[in-house]
Amino acid sequence: MENVQVLPLGGTGEIGKNMWAIRSGSDFLILDCGFAFPTEEMFGVDLVLPDYSVVLENQQNLRGIYISHGHEDHIGGLPFLLKKLSVVVPIYATPLTAGLIEAKLKEHASIRGKFPIHVVNPRDIVEAGGCQVEYIRVTHSIPDACSIAVHTPAGTIIYTGDWKMDQTPIDGQHFDFYKFAELGEKGVLLLLSDSTNATREGFTPSERMVEMGLDGAFATAKNRIIVSTFASNVHRVQIFCNLALKYGRKVALVGRSLVKTSEQARKHGFLNVPEGLLIKIDEATSLPHDQVVIVTTGSQGEPTSGLTRIANHQHKHINVLAGDTVILSAIPIPGNERTVSRVINKLFGSGAHVVYETSRSTAPGATKHVSGHASREELRIMLVLTKPKFFVPIHGEERHLIRHAELAQSVGIDSANILIPTNGDILEFTPKTCKVVGHFNAEPVLVDGSALGVGLGVLKDRKTLANDGVISAVVTVDEDGYILDGPELLSQGFVHEDEFEELVDAAREAIVVSLGRARDEGLLTSGALKRRMTEDVGRFFYDRTRRRPAILAMVQVVRSAGVPTATQPV
Repeated sequence: MENVQVLPLGGTGEIGKNMWAIRSGSDFLILDCGFAFPTEEMFGVDLVLPDYSVVLENQQNLRGIYISHGHEDHIGGLPFLLKKLSVVVPIYATPLTAGLIEAKLKEHASIRGKFPIHVVNPRDIVEAGGCQVEYIRVTHSIPDACSIAVHTPAGTIIYTGDWKMDQTPIDGQHFDFYKFAELGEKGVLLLLSDSTNATREGFTPSERMVEMGLDGAFATAKNRIIVSTFASNVHRVQIFCNLALKYGRKVALVGRSLVKTSEQARKHGFLNVPEGLLIKIDEATSLPHDQVVIVTTGSQGEPTSGLTRIANHQHKHINVLAGDTVILSAIPIPGNERTVSRVINKLFGSGAHVVYETSRSTAPGATKHVSGHASREELRIMLVLTKPKFFVPIHGEERHLIRHAELAQSVGIDSANILIPTNGDILEFTPKTCKVVGHFNAEPVLVDGSALGVGLGVLKDRKTLANDGVISAVVTVDEDGYILDGPELLSQGFVHEDEFEELVDAAREAIVVSLGRARDEGLLTSGALKRRMTEDVGRFFYDRTRRRPAILAMVQVVRSAGVPTATQPV
């Protein structure tokens, strides 16, 4: 009996890091390759990637990488994966998405031009070994988004990517209801469907409602208008340009990612603005304030984003001024609420008029932001259109996946035919059965600057340093373990300097006792002395303060001739 396996590398039980693999016979296919942004407790981490080990093990059978759309949580991991591959693999994407990928890969010399990028259009079908891959138009918060249908010998798998059913899309590219219904009539083995908004009732509003919601803010603004959104939200940039044109203002785009995405969108016809409307930021600073709209990133309060630097008066070109109208055209992603609130408060403190999601809209149904993801009624329609034999909710936290699974049962899908996976599960499907048949490593890979794969041990140390500080303890002993110099103690981020001074003498005495015990036990090597000192110093400070600072112990062992034998920190 034919079978097909589906492997979630990322995107289940979490928001972001979306990446899936399909294994059918000897064919191995990748669907999307994204990253996630770090959470607050991931100190110093820049990006979070899937573990690519299972892909590397199957790379000789890898037929292609198929991308649904151009958001970073779907394409951001590509450079990291491609650098690890020893084979040349084709990448398939729609025109705008392909342009964004090409621009991204150009920034990496080792892979620049190495991997062919094939442009596909909705309803195109690509041969992939014994499978066929079909692209299906959907609507989302970035143009040129598609779902992907993989036709395997065991049956058709539909991977929705991110989507909603916008009946009045800004770019005029409509959701392909007919194709989904056609596939449903022919028979769909498995539906993998976006669950991001599975807890939201009703339908997700059209992007057109944002233009209505922002019109009043543009009409009443007396000075500059500063708007922030996601760099990839081309539809929103189009709305800002439309309103700027309506009210006689010029538009300056600020931020490398925003400019790059907008250039690709104009090139492929998804951002339409008259000549002269877009200006450089240098020109904007010389115009009267009531003739300027500045579009920047930072709607999520990111520390290095344009809006945050503007709010903190740290931007090279722009400082927020009293009387400016600042619009946050996005809602905080879960976990970002506090950082966004801090930015809003700073903007208010500078005298700006701040417009954000809870601000009142004048037109019925108008809003400052709409989601790019389907709400429950749209999810229900997708299930009814495709009529899948099996269903797997994807792209969401546990609560989203479970609510989506409940929704699938409500439209008649047997609970035995629904799997709620975790990253690393191997899901196997036949025309009659579905089950989890194994597991592979899918632990997140942490990226810190140029360091790929920051260990969880390092992250734990950083948490300790951030929460409890560090104490350095330095001592010099002879080869028999007797103290020649020290111990010296220093602290950073632990307790107030005066409080630490009160503990120093007792701590030194604890180190003398610790080294004496080690000497009595015959522990005279540098490593053994450091371990003993680390344990005992840590215990001393916990007993006195009920805190666990990181202990950086350094023991220098000196031979009788006065030559050090070891100086190594723990």
